Amino acid sequence: VLIVAIPALYLSPPAEVHLGPLLVIAPALTASLAGTRVTALVGALAVAALVLVAALDGTLTTANRLAQILALLVLCALTVFLRYVTERRDRALSRARSVAATTQRVLLRPPPRRIGPLRVAWLYLSAEDEAEIGGDLFAVGRARHAATRVVIGDVRGHGLAAIGEASLVLSAFREGTHRCASLLELVTALDDSVSRNVEDVADTKHDPGEHFITCLVLEIPDEGPGAEMVNCGHPPPLLVTDQQVMVLHARRPLPPLGMGELAAEARRTDPFTFQAGDMLVLYTDGVIEARSPA
Repeated sequence: VLIVAIPALYLSPPAEVHLGPLLVIAPALTASLAGTRVTALVGALAVAALVLVAALDGTLTTANRLAQILALLVLCALTVFLRYVTERRDRALSRARSVAATTQRVLLRPPPRRIGPLRVAWLYLSAEDEAEIGGDLFAVGRARHAATRVVIGDVRGHGLAAIGEASLVLSAFREGTHRCASLLELVTALDDSVSRNVEDVADTKHDPGEHFITCLVLEIPDEGPGAEMVNCGHPPPLLVTDQQVMVLHARRPLPPLGMGELAAEARRTDPFTFQAGDMLVLYTDGVIEARSPA
């Protein structure tokens, strides 16, 4: 519209009013709305329109008009170049996000909607609107006896390095949930996996601090109300029963995984009652530390 309107208006205003330089607005606006090719096309049309205006008023060969045409040409070229750089960066970012999202989907396989007698619902939301990588982990599995085991955890840190650390816990859980006879044996296997391998996958170059993983591991039998849990530095679960919410604080909490070997006699489970119709709410610290009310 500007490219057509400015040459048309150029015939009506006083001779001392020069609207030609306003043509630079056209490619600048196009760069924010369209791609590189469209921006280049609009820039070329803007330069052609300025040449047309100069030809109409007989100033095409003057030094001032030639300077305006050259300046517009340079500005259009810069606009097209910046648009190309932005597109290239956006494509690279999109590919990186796609790879990261695929990696996380493979690692955090969605749990089944039903496992044993339990129904499972889950929701994963990243702290940032456009980020898809975090350090949270969760999984469910069946024990060798009639029970379901659940793990939820949070890695210190974010990004691909955090996914590598989370994979240590998830791999050990998926392997040990059926092999380990007791919940304490499973937690020991998780801690051993993290302690032995965390330095191999952690980003110690850019994050030389301690690397550990908080987690909560539960075992819920198919029959009977006698469930148990082991809390390794994780936020306590919520038990919803008879429309009442109770916080299940650990009476014998353990340190996060990877903080050092703990004596066997210090490891104890925390029993709790989980009856038909009850609901357990498991979450990570992002929920209780969220700054947005949403």
